[in-house]
Formats: sequence, C-alpha cells, structure tokens
Amino acid sequence: MKIRRKLPKPSTARPLYAVGYTFPAPPSEALQRRYDMEYGGPLRLTPESGRPQIDRAYETLVATHGPWRARISLALPDEDASQWSERLDWRHSHIGLLAATGVTPANAVDTILLAARLAREFTLLTDGTAYDVAAQAYLNPSDWKDLDLTSFHSADHVRVAQAEAERPGSDWFHTLGLSKFGLDEIEMFQPLGLPGTPVMELLRELADELIRRGRTPKVGDVIESPYLSRALHVVRHRTASPAGTLLILREVQPVP
Repeated sequence: MKIRRKLPKPSTARPLYAVGYTFPAPPSEALQRRYDMEYGGPLRLTPESGRPQIDRAYETLVATHGPWRARISLALPDEDASQWSERLDWRHSHIGLLAATGVTPANAVDTILLAARLAREFTLLTDGTAYDVAAQAYLNPSDWKDLDLTSFHSADHVRVAQAEAERPGSDWFHTLGLSKFGLDEIEMFQPLGLPGTPVMELLRELADELIRRGRTPKVGDVIESPYLSRALHVVRHRTASPAGTLLILREVQPVP
C-alpha cells in the first residue's frame, strides 16, 4: 500500500496591512535600506520558501529583525490583487500584503510593531495607501508620518469606534485592532445623549491594559489596575458583523 504524504500547508498568517500603489514594485533592498535607516536594523528579507522563486515579482518574503518576524509580499498576483481592490474599492495598479508570524502573548507587542514599521516604510517608499485590516483604517503617507513608531504605543495599533447600537436608546463604543494581539475586542454601551469622550478614553486605557496582560478576560471577571480610571466588569461575550466584518467582543460595564 502506497503511503500518501501530507503536503506542507501554506502559511495562514492573518493579513495585517494591505498597501496599494501605482508604480512597479520596489526592490526589496530599497525597503530594507529605509527600515535600517529609520529603526537601526539590521532587517533581513529572505524568501519564505528558503530559495528564490522563478517569478520573483510575486515572491513572499520573511522579514526578520532580531527575534521578531513578519511576512511581506511586495506585489500580489493579479487575481489576489483584484479581490483586495474590490474589497477596498481601490484603483491602485499593485497591492502588497503584510502579516505577522508566530505571534504569542510574550512577543505580540514587538511583532506587531515590526509589521507596522514595515507597512509604514512600504507606504512611504511607494507613495501609496495602506489599509490596517484589524483597525479598519486607511493610512496615507501623511498619516504614517504623524505616528511615532520608534517605540510601541497601543493607540497606533488599536482605535476606538462609536457606532449605532442595536439596543434602542444606546450608543455603542468598541475597539478595533485588539485582534492583532490575539485578543477579543471590547465594547461598552451607554444611553444616548451622554458625552462619548470619557467612554472612548476608558476603552483606550483598557485596551492598553489588556495588551500589557496578554490575555482576554473571562465573563464575570472584574478588571482593576492603577492604569484604569475605574474598575470594569466583563458581562458578556458575543460576535457581531458590522459592515460585514466579524468581531469577537467582550462587553464591559463600570463597577458601581
């Protein structure tokens, strides 16, 4: 009986950024030089397969800086690029993709920061537009220039959105971007007409705290920390699909 060997599975790293641009893909050496000048390097870019592909235009590279790694495709094949163009309503001639690999609670901050730095330098190099998949945010070169990625700041990677709530008479506030770190997004509701700024600031504090802890709290947990302006109670776990994007959420409420 002939034994059938399993074929190796392709990488399933979740895309973090798509970058659209007009001119032909830049050489990887140009991206490497920009990164090293901005962040000290050394950045290494090597073929994911371990050897160069015949068609190097669509080669997936592994970017390594110290112990942290990310995947980058400087240009996607036409079929894949068309799918992203349709999803994002882009008219760019070329689209590249970045993803983090091997993200764990211990290395999440540094790995996500590496991917963001690569997306920034790729966008500036091509004068293109980046799309942060988890945060659902578009970043032009001017937006990247406003971000200080020399060190980690959670607000550069996670944002708080306010949206229409399914609950009558309520405003809905939730994070976008915690999923990059392997965490559930967090949400809060409050009656219509109340100021939204305090709730958004509290969710930013909580996002920072959860990234620091590296784990999603369980329903029933009370979250207390010197970094939180008040204690929070986790009351519910659910999923939602605003704008067709699945979110895994934990609802929190202030402890009376």
